[in-house]
Amino acid sequence: MALGEADALGPEAEESRAQELDVIARGNALESFTESQEVRGLVGGLAAVCGDRTARETAVEKFIGEHGDRGLQWMMNLLLDIIRDSASPSELFHLAFKFLYIITKVRGYKRFLRLFPHEVGDLQPVLDMLVDQNPKDCETWETRYMLLLWLSMICLIPFDLARFDGNTVSEEGHARMPTMDRILKVAKCYLVVSDKARDAAAVLVSKFIVRPDVRQKRMADFLDWTLSMLSKSSFQTMEGTVVMNGMLQALAQLFKHGKREDCLPYAATVLECLDNCKLSESNQMVLRKLGMKLVQRLGLTFVKPKVAKWRYQRGCRSLAANLQAKGSVTQSQMINVAANEAEDEEAYDIPGEIENVVEQLLVGLKDKDTIVRWSAAKGIGRITGRLPKELADDVVGSLLDCFSFQETDNAWHGGCLALAELGRRGLLLPSRISDVVPVILKALTYDEKRGSCSVGSNVRDAACYVCWAFARAYDPSELIPFINQISSALVIAAVFDRDVNCRRAASGTFPHGIDILTAADYFAVGNRVNCYLTISVYIAGFPEYTQPMIDHLVNMKINHWDSVIRELSTKALHNLTPRAPEYMANVVLPRLLPLSVGTDLHTRHGAILACAEITHALCKLAEENNSCNLSFFCIYLFVKFIFTVCTLIEKLSLSKMPFRGDPIIEGWQWLINDSLRSLPLVSSTARQHIKESAVSALAALCNEYYINEKGEADPALQGLQNTEEMIRCGFSLALGALPRFLLKGRLQQVLEGLKKATIISPEDVSFAQSRRDALIAIAKVCQTVGVKGEGSQEEYVCKDNVTQIYATLLNGVTDYTTDSRGDVGGWVRKAAMTSLMEVTLLLVQNEAELINANICKQIMCWLAQQAAEKIDKFRAHAGSVFLTLLHFDRPPVPHIPHREELERIFPRSETETLNWNASSEAFPRITQLLGLPTYQYYVLLGLSVSVGGLTETTVRKYSAQSLFEYMKKIQNDSSDMESFCETLLKVFEDNLRNDRVSVPLLTMLDQMLANGCFDIFTMQGNHPFPVKLFTLCKEEIKRSKDIRKLRSSIGVFCGLIQFEGDMREKVLFQLFLLLCHPFPVIRKTTASQVYEMLITYSDVVDPAIMDEVMTILSDTNWEAELPVVREKRNHLCDLMKVPKPQLVSKPLAGSTAEVLTIP
Repeated sequence: MALGEADALGPEAEESRAQELDVIARGNALESFTESQEVRGLVGGLAAVCGDRTARETAVEKFIGEHGDRGLQWMMNLLLDIIRDSASPSELFHLAFKFLYIITKVRGYKRFLRLFPHEVGDLQPVLDMLVDQNPKDCETWETRYMLLLWLSMICLIPFDLARFDGNTVSEEGHARMPTMDRILKVAKCYLVVSDKARDAAAVLVSKFIVRPDVRQKRMADFLDWTLSMLSKSSFQTMEGTVVMNGMLQALAQLFKHGKREDCLPYAATVLECLDNCKLSESNQMVLRKLGMKLVQRLGLTFVKPKVAKWRYQRGCRSLAANLQAKGSVTQSQMINVAANEAEDEEAYDIPGEIENVVEQLLVGLKDKDTIVRWSAAKGIGRITGRLPKELADDVVGSLLDCFSFQETDNAWHGGCLALAELGRRGLLLPSRISDVVPVILKALTYDEKRGSCSVGSNVRDAACYVCWAFARAYDPSELIPFINQISSALVIAAVFDRDVNCRRAASGTFPHGIDILTAADYFAVGNRVNCYLTISVYIAGFPEYTQPMIDHLVNMKINHWDSVIRELSTKALHNLTPRAPEYMANVVLPRLLPLSVGTDLHTRHGAILACAEITHALCKLAEENNSCNLSFFCIYLFVKFIFTVCTLIEKLSLSKMPFRGDPIIEGWQWLINDSLRSLPLVSSTARQHIKESAVSALAALCNEYYINEKGEADPALQGLQNTEEMIRCGFSLALGALPRFLLKGRLQQVLEGLKKATIISPEDVSFAQSRRDALIAIAKVCQTVGVKGEGSQEEYVCKDNVTQIYATLLNGVTDYTTDSRGDVGGWVRKAAMTSLMEVTLLLVQNEAELINANICKQIMCWLAQQAAEKIDKFRAHAGSVFLTLLHFDRPPVPHIPHREELERIFPRSETETLNWNASSEAFPRITQLLGLPTYQYYVLLGLSVSVGGLTETTVRKYSAQSLFEYMKKIQNDSSDMESFCETLLKVFEDNLRNDRVSVPLLTMLDQMLANGCFDIFTMQGNHPFPVKLFTLCKEEIKRSKDIRKLRSSIGVFCGLIQFEGDMREKVLFQLFLLLCHPFPVIRKTTASQVYEMLITYSDVVDPAIMDEVMTILSDTNWEAELPVVREKRNHLCDLMKVPKPQLVSKPLAGSTAEVLTIP
């Protein structure tokens, strides 16, 4: 039943409607409230937590969402007991109301409102509580909101409010305000506030003013006050917006709940005031929405509350009755409608204000906000249902004017919503369907370009809603003339719409509906590629949909502004060609040819790709039927389109077009070369696509038309040293795509050119993408030419060039280039690892003896290092390649170091399940390689970067945790510890001043020293490990201005204090040097860490001077001027008997500089 019809059906229908809604609500209620005991405990414990802000917030978070319908009454009673208890402190009082508000927010205030107690004795206490509240207190707005709702329920008591006044003179002799005026004053007060209480005040007004006693005495005055406030307020100020919001809400609620005969005398005045407010010019969406609500409520007040007898009715509201009566119900109802038309046509006065109301609602359908348009559409439906047939038809005619291409997408969307409302309510008669269906078909494909995107998805979605409403509203016989058009449009929208919500909205009921919905269900249409390439082919198998789908792609999609849609459309045409080959060849292709040389770039691009895809599909179909006749269009039309024509060249080559020896092949070759040279001129987003298209076209062209030609590979080598990175990328991949006969005799030249493209030089240090593509090309070239151990290095991968190939690929694994884009060297490392795997597996499957032990060791070690580093995607790729080589068995890769131990650590059964992206899984495995001498250095090198990472991440957490667990295992084995420490120092020494490794390595050493990883050496005086480590740390920070490096070194120096012997004096001297570092932050950090060090290792300082030393470290302002700080530092040196650093003048470019030396 339509909402607008409810008031016209009388009390019996209203009661029936209420019972029906109650049954639905109870049916949807939770069967059980499993958290009831927890909630009782939570409410019962409010008194204990109300004084603690943190505990209050925790209780509120637990309470949110934990309530079902069956528990609402007892929850309210528990909370109201707290509220009514005069001993409850203020915090507990407000907290109880906060809990009540949470319930209303979850369940809605309408469901909750009727549960409030509304006895006569509740009126004064609630009113007094409201009066005591501060409307400006932003912390207790929930209290005011709930009290206003409670009062609105109490106002329904059936007694004259004058009975509650008693003696109107108070004990002090002053006149006491009547209860009616007190309530009205409270309502007015809260209608102009800016918080949620304003909404509750509007509800209060709607229930209070319509009381018989209040209506007679105060309704006119209240409306005068409301209109006066509206007139004086402006939506251009914040204060005015708040006031207008409250007034509009109050009026809308009042005209909704009030009786028509009570509100009618004031309706015209209110409408005039509303017109003067000019809300349509406001930028406030809420005000415009409230204006729409009020306008339609005024319109419903002007016209009599009668249901139009002329409306179209299909069946009954009872499904059982419909099933019993079937077609006879509709037939009899149509007869009744015809019989009652004469009675319905009897004239009755329609106020002139209705024209104004309808006009405002039609304007509201074009509003910029959806919520306003939706409100206007519902208003159109409600008011039209009370108009005579002729006037209602005029409304439909005005509504159809919204569907003009001169209107905006907002008007189209609002019009669709209104049509759906009219159809759903039976107000759109079958005679109008022929006018509406063409409009809906246009709306289903509405898509307007706006800048770099388009608008119209909401229009298409609303058009689907209209189709749904029509299917439910009309008898099938009424829609039979239009069913093919509508169903085809819906199928097309369900499969080819750009937006997933529109595809899902369109996947409704149509001919072959069950079969189609099985393939194109809600989840299947969620994947756009699946819709275009798979589902469309299945649906096109139904003859009535084949041609409309093809026509839609050609007319609407190949010229779409989004290149992804254009490309998917052409691929869809390729897949649909077998469904209608003659139509494609005789109708579609002749239509596409003129479009391919048109002025619009989007259309031209889509037409060329479509021609290419359809041609290829027709060729495959012809080959299957043993006939190939494709002489129906000229190729020269496409030659001028440099970029997109690459796809055409590829498809025509795969189609084996008869152009062998034709000069056009040279033109195609020139186009491909020119496309590769032009890569720097296109946008970065299009480069990869064009590059891949050109390379694929070159491969297809060579394989089809150069197979018996001499061919030239030299021109491609010229681009490998180009100063433009993208040109290098294109020509590298092009070389990788060349067929074997073009590489024959020039393999060494190609490999040398690609090798040069992988070398980092000062001029091209940032060319990471070209180095990546060159490494990919090397592997592809090797796979193309094949392996022959004793063959020529100009023709095969052989013993003479395999070492050079591996050297180039292994060099790529060491690329750690960074720029503004981040770790761009990671692209190169990933490509190098992939190419190493592909070349190795190629050699293993052909001539494994070409892989010597040293090469295999380097491969596995470098992969182990990459698998221990911090970036997840590169670690995962390295781990995957590592396990692929380890477990390959057709035949096994030879010379893998420690194969048995590796297979124990990485069992074959866990190859697929081990998640290298998860730090918690990867690092416990990879750290076990530290126990294998061959891998120890490389794994430790990788772990240094992970453990000493810049930020606290899961990588840093789990890598450090795994390392410390390994250290615990070898703690009591002196030989393993010695070996580990030697390797650690070797890593440090090899990467001295290499900040990528040395800085995180210092952080890792700090953590290891703090976790007691080297406790076995602490009791050995002057052990070489701490001595060498101290020396390396000093060398690393020498003349360094890197704050992070200096801070990390401080931690290492403090950790070295645990080693006994001469080490302590050296460490203290170095730390005291840093206490006078030129950087204040380093001085402060040093003092802080030395303080913590002395607390941890208290035996370093004589207990007699301990307090004084600690006081100097903690109380001195180490960020003060150097002379002041130096004095404090020297005092520390004297106390701890450490030599004081001396300032020495040193000649430097004619000036003097001061340096610190050890005396």
